[in-house]
Amino acid sequence: MLITILGLDKEKTVTLVNELNILLANFQVYYQNVRGLHWNIKGKSFFELHVKFEEFYTDAQEKVDLIAERILTLQGTPLHTFEDYIKVSKVPVGKNISNDVEAVKLVLNSLSELLKIERNILELSGEAEDEGTNSMMSDFISEQEKTLWMMNAWLG
Repeated sequence: MLITILGLDKEKTVTLVNELNILLANFQVYYQNVRGLHWNIKGKSFFELHVKFEEFYTDAQEKVDLIAERILTLQGTPLHTFEDYIKVSKVPVGKNISNDVEAVKLVLNSLSELLKIERNILELSGEAEDEGTNSMMSDFISEQEKTLWMMNAWLG
C-alpha cells in the first residue's frame, strides 16, 4: 500500500480528491446561483432575501476556498475552469430568477445536491481514515441541514 505525506492510503486519497473536485465544481455553480439571486431578487421579500443570498454566497465563497485547499493538502489539483465545473456539476443552474419562491426552491435543490456529495465524501473519508476531510464534511453537512430546514420553513 502506498502512503501519502499525510500518512493516508494513496489510492483512497486519489478517490477523495476526485470527489472533492466534484464538490468544488458544484459549489462554484451554487455560488454563482446565489450571487445571481442576490442581484435579481424582486418583490415583497426583497430586503430579507437580498441580505440572505449575500450571506449564502459569502459562505459559499469561503467553502470553495476550503475545498480547494483540502484538495491541495491531499496533493491533488483543484478544478478551476467553468468548463470543468459544468461537466461534473449536478447543482441546477438558475438563470434570471427574480421570484422569491422560485429562488428559495433553487437554494433548496442546490443544497440537497451538495449534501448528497458531502455525505458520499464523508463515507469515503471515514474509510480512508482522513479526519481532516471528515471533519470538514461534518461541519458543512450540519450547517447546510440547518439552512435547508430554515429555507423550507420560509416556504411554509
